[in-house]
Amino acid sequence: MATECTAYRDSKGTLHSSLEKATLEDLAAVLGRVGDEGGMTSGVARMIFDKRSEIERVFAEHDALVKSAAGREPFGSIRNIHVIKSDVH
Repeated sequence: MATECTAYRDSKGTLHSSLEKATLEDLAAVLGRVGDEGGMTSGVARMIFDKRSEIERVFAEHDALVKSAAGREPFGSIRNIHVIKSDVH
């Protein structure tokens, strides 16, 4: 007799028994081959999944700094540098 089940499809169309497994496969696909023969890819995908909030915080901080720096003159275009000589060693 047929029974109903819930499955989750990753971006390649493969069915998985849980949303987490489908998401991990999608993360692994984005990462590509990590390590020799791609053997580390699933482990790295798992770490990203587990540390998502910390990773998102780091990128949010990065984006905020980029945004605040957008209004300033880039480092490469500094014209005047004042050097103060010190005899203290």
